[in-house]
Amino acid sequence: MDIFRAKAPLRISFAGGGTDVSPFPEERGGAVLNCTIDKFAYATLATRPGKGRVRVQSLDFDVAAEYRTPQDFVYNGELDLVKATLKRFHQTDSDWEVFLHSDAPPRTGLGSSSTMTVALVALFARYLKIPLTTYELAELAFRIERIDLADPGGRQDQYAAAFGGFNFIEFLGSTTVVNPLRIDPEILNELEYRLMLCYTGITRYSGDIIERQTRSFRERRHDTVDALDETKRLALSMKKELLTGNLDEMGHLLHEGWEAKKRFAKGISNPKIDRFYARARAAGAVGGKLTGAGGGGYLLLFCDFRRRQDVAKSIVASGGRVMEFAFSPEGAQSWAVRAGRDGPR
Repeated sequence: MDIFRAKAPLRISFAGGGTDVSPFPEERGGAVLNCTIDKFAYATLATRPGKGRVRVQSLDFDVAAEYRTPQDFVYNGELDLVKATLKRFHQTDSDWEVFLHSDAPPRTGLGSSSTMTVALVALFARYLKIPLTTYELAELAFRIERIDLADPGGRQDQYAAAFGGFNFIEFLGSTTVVNPLRIDPEILNELEYRLMLCYTGITRYSGDIIERQTRSFRERRHDTVDALDETKRLALSMKKELLTGNLDEMGHLLHEGWEAKKRFAKGISNPKIDRFYARARAAGAVGGKLTGAGGGGYLLLFCDFRRRQDVAKSIVASGGRVMEFAFSPEGAQSWAVRAGRDGPR
């Protein structure tokens, strides 16, 4: 038995999310500021001689499935991302066992679905010895999700997971340009200390929100168009404040970005999220936002350092949970598992 493994980091987005969703980047150009954190999506492949049988076990969804022929890769709402990726890479000269799990719950705004797709592509490319550049890895993961599977969404998650670190990512039509940011370590340490990631306990399907946003933009609704333009401008401004170490201003811009984001489409916020955020602000959060398309998931807060514990208490009192994290500079990685004395099991 041969065993291979891959991991890709989850991301937090500071500004610009939504401007990576077509047709906005094709018509106006998008830009996102994001970074990856030390929470990962993991994929493992164990192979043995066989006729192409595939068994998949997802710990996140508590699902196990078996596919005996390529015709079994039918999209039915169960492990569809895995099946879409298998359609690209599956071979019939061996049996595969695929194991999947993530450090964060799915559908919580940290890009876990796209990150898992990146990990799967990196995994199969490693096993099949297919050389992929980082751009090719990200773009293939994007195509599997958005074209093969027709799952609504943007491009930032795949590129963040593939590249890792702090990036200012530009979406220029169908071209994506990743600009890695060189940030003073003291600035990064302070930013990491001032940020707080809070799980609201609400999961959601982002596709509905993204479809409403896309429809509103196509219909040229002023609120949506103006809000998307504003969040793109804020991404540029936030990049400048980050690079120069003006972190308090970055916190204020987070708040402005959240106010703009809520105008993208109906359902981005809700009364429970509004209460979470209002209590956190009253306790000492300068600004913040939901980390994904909206509706639930993780709330990213920038805190007054003197009142950090007050903010944490307000989150717990609201029914949430603070998740410890650190920045992670590495993107997707894959490796072969070396056999021990008795071989891999």
